[in-house]
Amino acid sequence: MHRSRRASLASFRLFSHCLPQMVKAATWVAFAAILSLGGGTASAETLPPPAGETRATWAQDLAAAQKRHYEWLHSHPELSGSEQKTSEYLAREVKKLGFSVRSQVAGHGFVATLKNGPGKTLFLRTELDALPVREQTGLSYASKKSASAAGGSMTPVMHACGHDLHMAAWLGAASFFSSHRDLWQGTLVLLAQPAEETLKGARALVESGILSSLPPPNLVFAIHAHDQLPVGTVGFTPGPFAASADSVTVTLYGKGGHGAYPETSVDPIVMAAEFVLSLQSIVSREVSPLESAVVTVGSIHGGAKNNVIPDEVRLELTVRTFQEKTRETVLAAIERRARAVAQSKSAPRAPRVEAHRDVAAAVNEPELTRRLAKRLTERLGGFEISELPPEMGSEDFAEYSRAHLPTVMLMVGTAAPSAVAKARAGGPSLDPLHSSTYKPEMPGALEAAIAVHIEVGLEILGR
Repeated sequence: MHRSRRASLASFRLFSHCLPQMVKAATWVAFAAILSLGGGTASAETLPPPAGETRATWAQDLAAAQKRHYEWLHSHPELSGSEQKTSEYLAREVKKLGFSVRSQVAGHGFVATLKNGPGKTLFLRTELDALPVREQTGLSYASKKSASAAGGSMTPVMHACGHDLHMAAWLGAASFFSSHRDLWQGTLVLLAQPAEETLKGARALVESGILSSLPPPNLVFAIHAHDQLPVGTVGFTPGPFAASADSVTVTLYGKGGHGAYPETSVDPIVMAAEFVLSLQSIVSREVSPLESAVVTVGSIHGGAKNNVIPDEVRLELTVRTFQEKTRETVLAAIERRARAVAQSKSAPRAPRVEAHRDVAAAVNEPELTRRLAKRLTERLGGFEISELPPEMGSEDFAEYSRAHLPTVMLMVGTAAPSAVAKARAGGPSLDPLHSSTYKPEMPGALEAAIAVHIEVGLEILGR
């Protein structure tokens, strides 16, 4: 028989007050479920409900608040660098919980601190920004927002990367640690980071210098929604888990002319075609088979008319690697090939190669990662804690490890288990991150995300 979450939390509170040293996984899962939503019974897509019958009126208020926060954040997305209302909303809520807040950090970011005696220091990071995507989830609280994009044009805005889930879980964890100070000691720091999607926010936050004014962290922790994992699965990757990202612009110069008389010109379009083909051998012949790298040409711009040979062609590339040595090898190979093709065609001038290093590879501290995975395995009964391979996507969380801070990011499954089962059996594919139809399976995804934050927090700060 399903019992009310409101009643269950009272049992949790009584148990944790009397026997805090014996709190087990099911207790935390139950508490996370309570934080995420108000009354109701669990379905096949939620985590198992807790036991208990005693009523506690404050539990209903806290649970309702978490649902309200998530839906507000989802329906009020803001683009990178414009997260003012999101930041103000979260700062207002954490101030109510007793955190001291320093606002306007790296733009619309902020840092909130809660001290609870001597001890270790834990940083919890969340992102604030959303994407220029028109939402088509059909949710009752779907985003209807539009905003001014780069260049001044208006674009729809949506939380299509799970940042709304990250913020709600982060806020749920803040609520827990504020109201259960008997279970931990030390300093809890909340990092509200803007502009993750542009890969600029973490670097700006680090370069602001604010972190040097805080106690050195024993861990900087974050989660990320994983669109292909079912609710109740947590993924971990010791060491590098997300690739570095470099943007490369190559401009090849020719000599324009009439398309009917190509012998009088130097055709940069032909140069560009040969250059693109030559790029394909970089990974296969210059990178060890034991390493990973990606070189993708995402855009080519050249010419305006079918019978006019242009003066130049511009190509835009992305490069992804994990190791710094591989990164240097690939970038050097791109420039070498651009120069070679230009020279072979007697180009009037050398190509222009501009490489912008967007972000380094993101690295989980291996020992800490395995330690946290072990705790989650022991404490979160019913969860699947799985080691995942690194991915070629990029994440500006890397800036914290570049600042010589110990970092761990864990992946939290957000797909409905039934949908995952159908997809793995050859049915409809799962909605991916950054798509107009992506939505975390609720309430299970939020329950899991909060549970993970709590367990990580207690592993680092627990008495």
